[in-house]
Amino acid sequence: MKRLARLLTIFTMLARYRLDQLLPDHAATRPLKWLIRLHPAAWGASTASHPWARARIAMEELGPVFIKFGQLLSTRHDLLPEEAIEDLSNLQDNVPPFGEQAAFDIIERELKGSIQTLYGSLERTPLASASVAQVHAGTLLDGREIVVKVIRPGIEKLVDSDLALLLTGARWLEKLAPETKRFHPVQVVTDYRHILMGELDLGQEAANAAQFRRNFDASPLLYVPDIHWNLSTSKVLTMERVYGVPVSDTEAMIKAGVNMEHISEIGVEIFFTQVFRDNFFHADMHPGNVLVNLKDPQNPQYLSLDCAIVGTLSKEERFLLARQLMALLDKDYEQIAILMVEAGWVPSHTRIHEFQNALRTVLEPVLERPLQEIEFGPVLIRLFQTARRFEMQALPQFVLLEKTLIHVEGLGRQLYPELDIWEIGRPLLENWIRDQIGPSAIAQTIKRNAPALIEQIPHIPKLAWDALQEMRKLSENQQKLLQQVEERHLGQIRRDRIITLLGLIGLTVGLSWGMNPDWLANWQQVPAGAWVSGAIGATLLLTRLRKSNDN
Repeated sequence: MKRLARLLTIFTMLARYRLDQLLPDHAATRPLKWLIRLHPAAWGASTASHPWARARIAMEELGPVFIKFGQLLSTRHDLLPEEAIEDLSNLQDNVPPFGEQAAFDIIERELKGSIQTLYGSLERTPLASASVAQVHAGTLLDGREIVVKVIRPGIEKLVDSDLALLLTGARWLEKLAPETKRFHPVQVVTDYRHILMGELDLGQEAANAAQFRRNFDASPLLYVPDIHWNLSTSKVLTMERVYGVPVSDTEAMIKAGVNMEHISEIGVEIFFTQVFRDNFFHADMHPGNVLVNLKDPQNPQYLSLDCAIVGTLSKEERFLLARQLMALLDKDYEQIAILMVEAGWVPSHTRIHEFQNALRTVLEPVLERPLQEIEFGPVLIRLFQTARRFEMQALPQFVLLEKTLIHVEGLGRQLYPELDIWEIGRPLLENWIRDQIGPSAIAQTIKRNAPALIEQIPHIPKLAWDALQEMRKLSENQQKLLQQVEERHLGQIRRDRIITLLGLIGLTVGLSWGMNPDWLANWQQVPAGAWVSGAIGATLLLTRLRKSNDN
């Protein structure tokens, strides 16, 4: 019943904002379009603004699942047109707090204690509030400052219900409009579910933060707040409180005397380090999640918050990414096209030269500019838009990476407009590729596998003996098989010889019998036995000859 009520709410939003205008003109969608237009909420609804702008407002009113889904779609340049991306990028996730006492009740229930015994102090008024969780400031019993993040009550049921509806809608779309399968709507919703469920598990966010903290331990570039595990669960996260200015607050940094070129370069270095050195990158690096520590303006340090969404790539995927980026910098469009086909981003039947020419047409005017003037974000967007014509479908981890890179470059150029992301990135890429195929990489592989090799040393004699026994058995079996084949072959030869001999005898007897001078003048006088003997002999010989030719 609740799901039906939620479905009616969603349908009302579709009507109120006339989102039928976004539905494709297809036989499967026409009944839904008419139903939306007949809904009372659609009567007199304004259609002056762009449909995607109205879709953004509808998503904000529908709550966290649709807000997050819209934010995810805003990164899918391979699926949506640019006007949709622009509108969905403006989705706001600011909602009123869910109540002071409700938050305290969750904390006490999860941590099995009272606020007074768990913390030195905890402010009742939230420091910040969003659709999934809200944050309270406080101190530990020893006086250290902390923040406590609490999952919004009942959010799991709402998320499950809305995700089920989205998945049903995606399946319905694939079934009724098979041509939409190339956009993989079910897979898009499934990937989104994985991301959102990760955000609802604060235990996963804590583990991600701990991993980032280890990766950048004692680093002057990035600081990650410490996690207090004894005061954290899947619904409550207690972590060290850090102070800094938002990375977007350029005025405050300039006033403090920060070198803006230096701080922008640090951000790019952190990104490439996370992707290629650590294979563990922060995939939600919008300004609200990144602060700058100004205690030492000459050596500013980034502060990383909210580590719920992270990305990883396999070694093969990192090689693919590095090769694609290098090919892009070298303007090797054929290589870009080949790599995309090999990666499965575009179908294997794609004509490489046609794809290559399309990429050159779109990218050449941009890449011909001086390198420091090129914004890689727009280049990547154009690349995805072009590839969409060739049924491109990027992997989820690459979509996260694309979003992160666009955020990093956008923030970097906001801090320092003349930032050349590739002046920093290319040496790091080249060094990484060299490290993966050089002697040090081989030594590291041997070192990594040494314990397993050492463990197997005592078993080597037995393994060698077993291998020799297997080889001996195989050799014996092969000899038996060869002997059997040879015996069959010899038997066949004997049979063939007997047939040939019988054929010759029959033919000879028939000819000898039939060559009587008295019968040559009148062939009708030839005895039937001579004809039969000769015919049998000839048949046998012809059969043998035909078999010999077939072989």
